[in-house]
Amino acid sequence: MLRCLLALFLLVPLTLAAQWRQWRGPDRTGISSETGLADSWPEGGPRQLWTAAGLGEGFASFAVSGGRLFTQGQRAGRQYVIAVDEATGKKLWEVPNGRGYSERRGGGPRGTPTVDGDRVYALSAGGNLICIEAASGKKVWESNLLDRFRASNIRWGISESPLIDDGKVIVNPGGRGASVAALDKNDGKLIWKSQSDEAGYSSAIAVEVDGVRQYILFTGEGAVGLLAENGELLWRYNGAANGTANVATPIFHDNHVFVSSDYGTGCALLKLSADGAEEVYFNRDMRNHYSSSVLLDGVLYGYSGRILTAMNFKTGEVLWKDRSVGKGQVIFADGKLYLYSEDGVLGMARAAPEGYRELARHEIGRGDFRTWALPVVSGGKLIVRDQDTARAFDIRE
Repeated sequence: MLRCLLALFLLVPLTLAAQWRQWRGPDRTGISSETGLADSWPEGGPRQLWTAAGLGEGFASFAVSGGRLFTQGQRAGRQYVIAVDEATGKKLWEVPNGRGYSERRGGGPRGTPTVDGDRVYALSAGGNLICIEAASGKKVWESNLLDRFRASNIRWGISESPLIDDGKVIVNPGGRGASVAALDKNDGKLIWKSQSDEAGYSSAIAVEVDGVRQYILFTGEGAVGLLAENGELLWRYNGAANGTANVATPIFHDNHVFVSSDYGTGCALLKLSADGAEEVYFNRDMRNHYSSSVLLDGVLYGYSGRILTAMNFKTGEVLWKDRSVGKGQVIFADGKLYLYSEDGVLGMARAAPEGYRELARHEIGRGDFRTWALPVVSGGKLIVRDQDTARAFDIRE
C-alpha cells in the first residue's frame, strides 16, 4: 500500500507538469514533457479516440487542464470560450466573448485561452478579454481592450494568447501609450501600460536576465523587452519585423532571444543584458510566417516559409531543409517533432540535427479554410483542430 501511495505521489507532479495550460505548452516553447509516445503509427494513422464537432469558426488552439480542453469558437455572430471534456470530446460549457469577427480567410477567434489555477483567460478577435471560472464557466470579469485603450483592431484580428505572470495579465492591445498593458488577474484593473506600437499577432513571454524579470513581445513594429515591475522599456529591436504581420512567439534561451517573421524579412538572435539587447546575427534563412519554431539542444526546428528548416540557434547556420508534410505548425514531445500542415496532414519526424527523418504521416484533410490551429500533445493524445471540428488521437506506445 505504501509503495502504491508513493508511486501516486511521484506521478502527480509529472502529470501536472505535462499539462498544456496555455499557448505553446507549459513554458510557451512548443515543447511537451510527456514520454512513452510511440515512434511509429499504424497503417491508416494513430487510433482516433474521439471527434468533437460544434466548436464553430476559428483558429484557436487548446489549453488543457484538470481533464478539460479550453478553446474558442464562433457561431451565429458571437464568439465563445468553450470547455470540452478531455476524455470524450463532449462540450461542457460555453461562454460568450464578444461580437463575431469575419475575415475572408476564416473568421472567429484566433487566440488560445490561458489557464491559471481555477480560472481561464481568453482574448477574442475583437479584443474582448474575459476571465472565467474553469469548472463552471461562470464569468468573473471582462474588458474590451480596444475600447479601453483606444486602439484599432489589426488587419486579421487580435490573435494573441494572454500571458499570466506574478498576478498580472500581460496583453498587447496596441493603444497609444498603451501598446502593452499589465492588468490585475483578479479583477482586470490596470497596473501599468507602456509604449505606442500597433498590436502584433504574437504572444508575450516572461524571462529572467541577470536577475531582472522582463516581458518580451513582438508587437506590430518590433521586438521589445519591458521591465516586469512597471513596463519600463529596456530594449527595442525592429530588424526582424515586417510591415504586414509579426506572428511568431519569441524564443528565449541562455540570455538570448530569437525573433522571426516572414513576408521576405527574416530572423535575428539578440544577446540580452539586464537593460539592453545586442544583435548577434540577422539572416533570411528562417522566416516564420504564422507558426513558431521550437528549440531543442541548440537547434531551432521551424517553418521558413513553406519549408521545414533546422538551424543552429547560436550561429544561424542552416543544418537542413525539407518540404516535410507541407507548410504548417510544429511542436515537440518525447524526441519527436509533431507536424500539422495547413492542408490537414499530420506528420511525425525525429528531431535530429543531421537531417530530416520522417517516422509517420497521416492525412486527415481539411474543410474550406487552412488548418492553422496549433496541435497539442497532452495525456498521451495528439489533439488537432480544423475550424468546427477537433480530433484526438492516441499516440502512446
